[in-house]
Amino acid sequence: MKTTKNRWLIALSAIAIHLSIGAAYAYSVYTNPINDAMGWSTTEITYAFTIMMALGGLSAAFFGSFVEKNGPRKSAILAAILFGLGQAGAGLATQIDSLLLFLLTYGLASGLGLGIGYIAPVSTLVKWFPDRRGLATGMAVMGFGAGALITAPVAASLMGSVGITNTFYILGASYFVLILLGASYIAPPPKDWMPDGMKKDIASGKKVVKKDLSELTAKQAVKTRRFWMLWTMMLINTTAGIMMISVASPMAQEVVGLTAAAAATLVGIMGIFNGGGRLAWAAISDYIGRPTVFIIFFILQLITFIMLPNITSVLVFQALILVVVSCYGGGFSNLPAFIGDLFGTKQLGAIHGFLLTTWSLGGILGPVLVSQIRERTDSYIPVFYVFTGLIIVAFVVAISLQLEIKSVEKKKQEKQQQTA
Repeated sequence: MKTTKNRWLIALSAIAIHLSIGAAYAYSVYTNPINDAMGWSTTEITYAFTIMMALGGLSAAFFGSFVEKNGPRKSAILAAILFGLGQAGAGLATQIDSLLLFLLTYGLASGLGLGIGYIAPVSTLVKWFPDRRGLATGMAVMGFGAGALITAPVAASLMGSVGITNTFYILGASYFVLILLGASYIAPPPKDWMPDGMKKDIASGKKVVKKDLSELTAKQAVKTRRFWMLWTMMLINTTAGIMMISVASPMAQEVVGLTAAAAATLVGIMGIFNGGGRLAWAAISDYIGRPTVFIIFFILQLITFIMLPNITSVLVFQALILVVVSCYGGGFSNLPAFIGDLFGTKQLGAIHGFLLTTWSLGGILGPVLVSQIRERTDSYIPVFYVFTGLIIVAFVVAISLQLEIKSVEKKKQEKQQQTA
């Protein structure tokens, strides 16, 4: 008889994969050293990061069906090859002084690996944790957020001791091995699997299994109004978060007079709130529901953006920035579980991939909006008013989605009563 795997080791495997690809967010640590060593401009170096981030969301969308068809193991192995080669290839690019190769390796190959590696373990985790969907996906996505916190000091130390080229070789090999280790154990559970504790609670009447709203394929899901409501909510939440992450340091220095050193500390704390928010908000959602969590996100951000133009306190200003970053991270960790609630787990990976297009689009819209507004008005204050309007839209959509969910649930109950 086949032995069932340990679901907590499955979660650990997912975290190993996400920790590796999460290193992408530590990219800024390479910018100045590459600029000094190679003479490439900061803009040229940043192109690689832009390509990687754009492809992260797009490849998740395009390869979602591949992940569903081939399973998490094969998908994670492909991610290991692409991401590991991309990072190591960046070392070769710096060795032979080729900016084009750097863009193709760190940008293109790593970006493809990033998207596939991001969604590969998530649908599997949701199936292993029917009782704690939010916590399960929160753990993995927190690993993604924490990847940069670990990579940044390690990469900085390696560049100081062995140089940029060898740093990319070492880290590329390390990511490859770590993702492969995760891939070697991860696998979907048997059909309709439940943990023993959940079975006992159901048998005793202590727990009632809440069925998913529907069981749809990715093609069916994208034709529903619910999909586009969730897509809109994610786009606005992501745009606000990435906007704040992209300009937190100069914004805090200009608006409330934070020193450069204090602003750098703020950026580091933002990383903690980005990662911690992913786990905390996802765990909370298991108790209050995903729709309620998103409504809370938009209430908190609405209060934040209304308050920001009038804040003079340095501490309060920083706290409000951290609120937005926390909601940004929480949006990503709640998304897979929310997809399962709305559309079932049949093709969760593919649907997740389609919704991650908001990651790519928000990564462009956020920085572009804030830079254009700052450039045209010579102030960050109008940015807060624009995002207040966007958050109001997101809040209305979130309320509408919750009402639609309740309406569909009511219709299902009435149908069941008629056929009983």
